[in-house]
Amino acid sequence: MNILVTGGNGFLGSHVCQALLDRGDAVLSLDNFSTSNKSNLLQFQGQERFTFVEADVSTSPISKDKFDGILHLACPASPDEYLRLSLETLAIGSHGSEFVLDQAERSNCRVVLASTSEIYGDPLVQPQTESYWGNVNPIGPRSVYDESKRFAEAMFAARRRIRGTDTAIVRIFNTYGPGLRPNDGRVVSNFVAQALAGDPLTIYGDGSQTRSFCFVTDLVDGLLRMLDSTHSGPINLGNPIETTIKDLAAMVIKMTHSSSGVVYKPKPVDDPSVRKPDIRAASEFLNWVPTVSLEIGLAETISWQSELAFAN
Repeated sequence: MNILVTGGNGFLGSHVCQALLDRGDAVLSLDNFSTSNKSNLLQFQGQERFTFVEADVSTSPISKDKFDGILHLACPASPDEYLRLSLETLAIGSHGSEFVLDQAERSNCRVVLASTSEIYGDPLVQPQTESYWGNVNPIGPRSVYDESKRFAEAMFAARRRIRGTDTAIVRIFNTYGPGLRPNDGRVVSNFVAQALAGDPLTIYGDGSQTRSFCFVTDLVDGLLRMLDSTHSGPINLGNPIETTIKDLAAMVIKMTHSSSGVVYKPKPVDDPSVRKPDIRAASEFLNWVPTVSLEIGLAETISWQSELAFAN
């Protein structure tokens, strides 16, 4: 198939592009390098079925080509990045989603939105099911990301109801793995970078807050299963095993054989206290469950970041 991937040069996007190529698809990757660099393109050199276009999905129509499927991944994903690019993040969820949906309608193809567990906000139910509407501060600093994704979901759902567009929504929980830049701002890459450097690991709040960490290959598998399915979603994709931030820090220090300690800083505004996906829908409709344990995933991530640090 001929697949369009917006945000195809990012952490998740580059893994998705490679997985599509590995199964025989042709890929058009679109990215504006706002949260990635050109080094991710090196792995695709010489691959004839891969095309890259530098463009901003939120400012202009995408392509005159027709596609057999679209994965809309474009959007800053770490708090550091979406707070730095607040207005751009909102534009991607609104204007960018509209252009992507227009492209899907011109191509008469299926389009999958990579939404987020952040639409649940600081949840009052545990675990989070797809029927939960969330507990979100619509004007807080994190809302630029939360509300961008919530609006995108609303637009995808409305296009499906009103125009019959073949839309699908997945809600992604914390994803990590090789390719996640040390300065990305997400907790796993932050901890590993600090531990490898011998610096104290920074915990925001008291460390009792939980996250559910999903290794990138598991997440990509779920995304492609959603692209190939007929289910509209939303469907949670994430690892249902909770880990406290304090325990994650201890694991990273032990696995890197680091002498690092930890330092505590104030918890950011509206930072969720818990996060755990209910993945029964993914299991039933996509036959998907994550298979990579946190220990194995962290080992691969640490190895990749160690090699990157040595090379630099």
